[in-house]
Amino acid sequence: MKFDLLTTDPHSQARAGSITTDHGVIETPIFMPVGTVASVKGVHQRELKNDINPDIILGNTYHLYLRPQTEILEKAGGLHKFMNWDRNILTDSGGYQVYSLSSNRKIKEEGVKFKSHIDGSYHFFSPENVMEIQRTIGADIIMAFDECTPYPCDYNYARRSMHMTHRWLDRCINHLEKLPFQYGFEQTFFPIVQGSTYKDLRQQSAEYIANAGAQGNAIGGLSVGEPAEEMYAMTEVVTAILPQDKPRYLMGVGTPINILENIALGIDMFDCVMPTRNARNGMLFTANGSINIKNKKWEDDFSPIDEMGITFVDTEYTKAYLRHLFAANEYLGKQIATIHNLGFYMWLVREARKHIIAGDFKVWKDQMVKQMSQRL
Repeated sequence: MKFDLLTTDPHSQARAGSITTDHGVIETPIFMPVGTVASVKGVHQRELKNDINPDIILGNTYHLYLRPQTEILEKAGGLHKFMNWDRNILTDSGGYQVYSLSSNRKIKEEGVKFKSHIDGSYHFFSPENVMEIQRTIGADIIMAFDECTPYPCDYNYARRSMHMTHRWLDRCINHLEKLPFQYGFEQTFFPIVQGSTYKDLRQQSAEYIANAGAQGNAIGGLSVGEPAEEMYAMTEVVTAILPQDKPRYLMGVGTPINILENIALGIDMFDCVMPTRNARNGMLFTANGSINIKNKKWEDDFSPIDEMGITFVDTEYTKAYLRHLFAANEYLGKQIATIHNLGFYMWLVREARKHIIAGDFKVWKDQMVKQMSQRL
């Protein structure tokens, strides 16, 4: 993997760059649609590629390990071939999913024993076997196995957990050295900064992760329920320490406003289920604010879903029609809303990039945050 930092905004820490892997160029800042189980929910790969057009999507190690299982993915020739996606893929390590199974898992130094949410069977993740699983899945960027702490989190627990994450990181790195690439292309490894919302822990963790010398770095354990101000404060602490010449990935973030504010703090990569999950519940994001399409006020509104026309659904369908689909519980409504929201997220990060390059990102960002805060 190669990262080129093209320019930094003069009035913030926002950066425009490019990441080059064996599956193509990723222009940053970038949003990665979440394709948990080898599918971005409700969207064909053709629509994903031609209409939403992301440079990279995300797959989930925990879910893919359980279903279809690594054996099937290996027979298929890896995740790219299995799902017919020829652009970049990043896999998270499963640490967050295991964290969210709090009542069905046991964390020890060796790793995590957990119960499948599908059939209740028991499984074990360690730093070593998670590296093996990610090699077999075959993503372009793979993540270290970490523990994601909850919010709020006791200081001593956060400290113990952070040190364990660091020890696990060393085990990941040592084991990866013994594992060849499986499908004829390189995989890039990112470690993850932890430390909850404690400044001293975040500083320690960022220094440890920076010293690991990986080709890119991630920030985990945020967007788990803490106020946005705390997320921004921790991001700022960490980006001041992580190397400038390597991409920075803030995991699981977030709303369009969260994304712009964190771009301003020097983050390059984002992923979140929000655009797809909220779409399935009738919440649309636009440059002028959010829309609950289920509201009665849209019942006889025959204007386009979004006059900006970022994707084909925005101008092919009206708000009244989309509201009707939701009222009738018709699957097409969820699909239309999903394509719209993902298209909007991609537009947002690409527009941010244009303004960073033009040098007026801060003014544009402040205006956008004000507009997008509105409920339409």
